[in-house]
Amino acid sequence: MAQSKLNERNGVLLLCLFAAIHVFIFSTAFPFFNNVDEEAHFDLVVEYSHGRVPRALEPLSDESMSYYILYTSQEYLWPAPPGQPVPPPVWTWPAEKAASMLSARKALWNDLNHEASQPPLYYTVAGLWWRAGKLCGFHGGFLLYWLRFLNLVFVAALVWLGYVAARLVFPGERFLRLGVPALLAFLPQTAFYSIQNDVLSPVCFGAAFILLVQLGRAEMPGVRLGTATGLALAATFLTKFSNLPLLVGAALFIGFKIRQLTRAGTLRAAGPALLALALCAGLPMLGWLAWCKYNFGDFTGTAAKIQLLGWTHKPFGEWWHHPIFTPLGFGTFISKLMARFWRGEFLWHGQALASPVVDAIYAISSVCLVVLALAGLRPQSTATESQRHALWFGFWSFTAAIAFLGFLSLIYDFHNCVYPSREHPYFLSGRLMLGALIPFVMLYVYGLDRALSCVKTAWIRPLALAGIILFMLASEIATDWPVFSSQYNWFHM
Repeated sequence: MAQSKLNERNGVLLLCLFAAIHVFIFSTAFPFFNNVDEEAHFDLVVEYSHGRVPRALEPLSDESMSYYILYTSQEYLWPAPPGQPVPPPVWTWPAEKAASMLSARKALWNDLNHEASQPPLYYTVAGLWWRAGKLCGFHGGFLLYWLRFLNLVFVAALVWLGYVAARLVFPGERFLRLGVPALLAFLPQTAFYSIQNDVLSPVCFGAAFILLVQLGRAEMPGVRLGTATGLALAATFLTKFSNLPLLVGAALFIGFKIRQLTRAGTLRAAGPALLALALCAGLPMLGWLAWCKYNFGDFTGTAAKIQLLGWTHKPFGEWWHHPIFTPLGFGTFISKLMARFWRGEFLWHGQALASPVVDAIYAISSVCLVVLALAGLRPQSTATESQRHALWFGFWSFTAAIAFLGFLSLIYDFHNCVYPSREHPYFLSGRLMLGALIPFVMLYVYGLDRALSCVKTAWIRPLALAGIILFMLASEIATDWPVFSSQYNWFHM
């Protein structure tokens, strides 16, 4: 038994390594700076590395602007005219010509960093990583890629947390315990190949999810568990504001636990643990909300960003005219959101790095397998009560993230904005839901297990999962292959 557990853990550690290699290869293939606001997030990392926390929407710093102008590729958005090659990277120009262009571009730059009010956790960690890279002697483009390679740490941690969560919920089912980290290790989400705060969300809420499940099962939660849970929830909030619906779900889960303790007559005894949870979660959150209110004028700091983007709030009565309330509109919203949740949002020469067939498979399989998973949580099913509680909590967390993006799609008039737009008024950024990644993958793999439950052959489940992983890798390589030849990427430095 001990040897079997050791082999299983070694297998998961190998999956962590594979995940890091996967992210390394694709991170080096993509040049800077992508269409998902990478330059804005990079600028904040540089600012935090110098101990400066933005107090308003400001232009990129001089240091950030230099990197942006020298290393950015226009291949993401602007295709070269037919027959005309992409111009060579600025870093390959003669020094005098590059310096002249750098000065001219800086003089004309006046765009504001619309991400300046984002919470500080990712930028603090990445800022320290950036400084460590400088201390190691990295510079130029290699220093930029060093910053991206922080994601290798995050994705390895994500895979391990996925295993811990699956082991907690499915202690006696080896396929589920290993299936969850295996799927996470090869997920083709392009957010992990970029400098952006979305990559930390699944790690933070993944840890919070595990601790909340433990809290829900504990007859008498201790102060250590309450403290750890509170800190994990605070970290989730301090990573990205779009994680707010996950915190609402967590608060409801904690509320149900308090109700159980009250009925059992043990609420007073559990008071120290709950107080520790409330203080460790609440104080950091309140501190950042107060910072935003003082410096940006509202508690989330988003009002200035919305004004900069040119959006306005719709009157309540106009919300109900949104196409999301039609079968076609709702289907468009769910299908495209799920596809981007799986594969990301990168463009290449102005076109999405995606395949309509692959997107359809991602969307359809997600809906079908999650529905099968929920069917397996009925009271008369073989799932235990603790499994049902954990998976229902995971489902409602994921649903809350979807509902939040649907709500944002309703309340704004996007005017002349390119995305979202008046013609397509949907928030379809799946990366904003990455906080719920571990709960979703658990439901997905559990649904796959349920779909194959009628087959008694032992190897059919691992074979089906291996087929899904091979499909993910093959489709990702096929869609992203043109990127590897870019003269702006790591391989050409």
